[in-house]
Amino acid sequence: MPTDLAKTFTYLTIHLTIGFSVAYVMTGSVALAGGIAIIEPCINAVAFFFHEKAWQRVGAARKLIVA
Repeated sequence: MPTDLAKTFTYLTIHLTIGFSVAYVMTGSVALAGGIAIIEPCINAVAFFFHEKAWQRVGAARKLIVA
């Protein structure tokens, strides 16, 4: 397995574990904590996509100003 893929899976495991643990401590519900731990990374991925698009626009705008 390539290193980048292994790092991605280990990071995902850490992220899900922390998300589940925090949600469980806050709610006391395994079902709710599991739902939060699954849904949050999906929403985060969509937010990251738009974050990257915004930064691409900033980069393009800076190139126009400098040029």
